[in-house]
Amino acid sequence: MLSFQSSKNVLSLTEDLLVRIYELLAAESDRKSFRLVCREFRRIDSLTRRHLRVIRIEFLPILLRKYPRLQSLDLSACPRIDDGVVSLLLTRVGPGSNSPSLGHWAWGLKSLVLSRATGLRFSGLEMLTRACPCLESVDVSYCCGFGDREAAALSSAVGLRELNMDKCLQLTDVGLAKIAVGCSKLEKLSLKWCMEITDLGIDLLCKKCVDLKYLDVSYLKVTNESLHSIASLLKLEVLGLMACPLIDDVGLQFIERGCPSLKVIDVSRCEGVSSSGLIYVVRGHRNLLELNAGYCLSELSTALLHQMKNLNHLEVIRIDGARISETSFQVISANCKSLVEIGLSKCVGVTNMGIMRLVSACINLRVLNLTCCHSITDTAISAIAYSCRSLVCLKVESCNMITEKGLCQLGSFCLLLEEIDLTDCCGVNDKGLEYLSRCSELSCLKLGLCTNISNKGLSYIGSNCLKIHELDLYRCSGIGDDGLEALSNGCKKLRKLNLSYCNAVSDRGLAYIGRLEELSDLEMRALHKITGVGLEAVAVGCKKLADLDMKHCEKVGDSGFWALAYYSKNLRQINLSYCGISDMALCMVMGNLSRLQEAKLVHLSNSTVEGVELALRACCARIKKVKLFAPLRFMLSSEILEILHARGCIIRWD
Repeated sequence: MLSFQSSKNVLSLTEDLLVRIYELLAAESDRKSFRLVCREFRRIDSLTRRHLRVIRIEFLPILLRKYPRLQSLDLSACPRIDDGVVSLLLTRVGPGSNSPSLGHWAWGLKSLVLSRATGLRFSGLEMLTRACPCLESVDVSYCCGFGDREAAALSSAVGLRELNMDKCLQLTDVGLAKIAVGCSKLEKLSLKWCMEITDLGIDLLCKKCVDLKYLDVSYLKVTNESLHSIASLLKLEVLGLMACPLIDDVGLQFIERGCPSLKVIDVSRCEGVSSSGLIYVVRGHRNLLELNAGYCLSELSTALLHQMKNLNHLEVIRIDGARISETSFQVISANCKSLVEIGLSKCVGVTNMGIMRLVSACINLRVLNLTCCHSITDTAISAIAYSCRSLVCLKVESCNMITEKGLCQLGSFCLLLEEIDLTDCCGVNDKGLEYLSRCSELSCLKLGLCTNISNKGLSYIGSNCLKIHELDLYRCSGIGDDGLEALSNGCKKLRKLNLSYCNAVSDRGLAYIGRLEELSDLEMRALHKITGVGLEAVAVGCKKLADLDMKHCEKVGDSGFWALAYYSKNLRQINLSYCGISDMALCMVMGNLSRLQEAKLVHLSNSTVEGVELALRACCARIKKVKLFAPLRFMLSSEILEILHARGCIIRWD
């Protein structure tokens, strides 16, 4: 009776109240539970949902009919989408005038993600831009077929404000000119790896899209002439120039005199940039918030340090790979007290005293990267822990002198710590993990090559760090089945796990892994004790698995691969190299996994040339990248190789 009364009270809530309740549910799992309660709750979900990320393309028509008020649609997990699919989605379903139109979903759409949709061409994009009059943001990154004609089609989206065209390798200045003229309201544009773009295209872009606030031309072979054009952008706040080999200090002089709104600049890995170029940038932009100069400075010069005294608002600085002195730390700490992140990876000259001087004043640090700073000891870690109570991310890979004493201080004072990288820190042991487990907010823990930890240490993490979603145990030889049992009992939110070369793990351990329902990324190379039984447990239990690396798992038989083909429908990447999979099992895996985009199939001892060819034919419509044994280049038929190339598949020969 009480249950009935409670149900009656809930159902008496008005639609407005139910919508407000629904909007308070941040987690997708909670929203899923909400819509499963009853039909009315499901109806509220349909009316209220504004964002949709589609995992399986076959369900796309149903989902679009179910959610007619979408504002954001992410199809990045559907690489098979092409012009034909778009045409179907934008036309009426079924015969007769009374049939509902799917095209309604496009009317209010503001954001569309088409990343890696290699089959989408000019006509499909033209249909989309016509059907989506409110479109403001489009992502076509990594669409290998996206070129000038496709850019011309996209240019009719006149309201576009954000556009991501990263690695659209066929795009040239002609296509960029179409975008610049047609989409003059652009505020954010990313052109990373668009290798055919030159100074000419950038110049026209800067003349037409004067409202640009974000521009990324990283990895392009543009010259200082482009920087001269970019300097005219009065509203530009973020400029990405990573690994642009043809720009130098002379080009940065233009930036000094232009871009008055600049707040973030990235010149990392720009070989022609030195301290002199950065002085120009700093001198012209006293309100700079972020400076990324990793791996482009040989040393942090005195002149640059003198100019940095004026950067009172600087929040992020990355000078990875530079030579730095203790006095440099003193200058930074005395003048850049607003710092929340500093990157010192592989910097020469980083000492305990330098770090102590830095953190004595920069008490608001939240992210600190000390990767390969080999002189760092527990003394520096203790100073960091005591001063930086708001620290959320600490990277100390290959800092071999860190021991349980330093981790004790972190566990005592840095209770907000979410990510720590202790890879190759051989001083870390079980006691250290016990101290570290006090950081209950920990979500990412990297312990690769920490050979002194065992199941006991992992049990502390499993008992106390319940929010962990990424764990790296690469070559942790002391970790076995008992440790994985403790992990599976506590870390239910784990999404990414690396167990490669943990030789003590057996099928029993994988059975525990099968309890991790949220797991999406699993590396388990060279686990010589596991068989098909263990793989079957993972396949059955981990339905969200998207990336699986089981290279050198020679004892896994076909039963495990059959289970993988049947249950792991969400797999996108798989590495089966050096596995004993048969022809039939290989064909089933490659044919049944409808979301598979990348596969590594080198040295398959129980597979024949004919079996590999049949497997490739079974997946050729969707596979985007495949790695094969080099001699197969001359054994596979020219027909299958031509089909794969025609569909944009990249073949690597090993």
